[in-house]
Amino acid sequence: MLIVALGWIYVVAMAAIAEALSPQGTVLGAIFTFLLYGPLPLAVVLYLLGTPARKRALRKAEAASATPTAAIGAAPAASAPCGEPDGRGHAPAGATAAITPKREEP
Repeated sequence: MLIVALGWIYVVAMAAIAEALSPQGTVLGAIFTFLLYGPLPLAVVLYLLGTPARKRALRKAEAASATPTAAIGAAPAASAPCGEPDGRGHAPAGATAAITPKREEP
């Protein structure tokens, strides 16, 4: 995909240079030609084509972040299995490492 993007930028740069050096062309026209045919549409196309890869990376990151908490919750507790309430009103033994205490103002 990167080689196609580089090729497209090269072609657009050559078109802009040809317009700038043309007797009827201007440098301002060449700049607009380069911007409107080159990086702007290319950025949109690459963003749209990269969406599946971003979704896969997001799912992989979510799965990786869920794994450590599952490992913490899998540690055996003395009175009840981790992750299940035992009726005492406290967090399970394995989950205390993942919970940050909430500070309350007096």
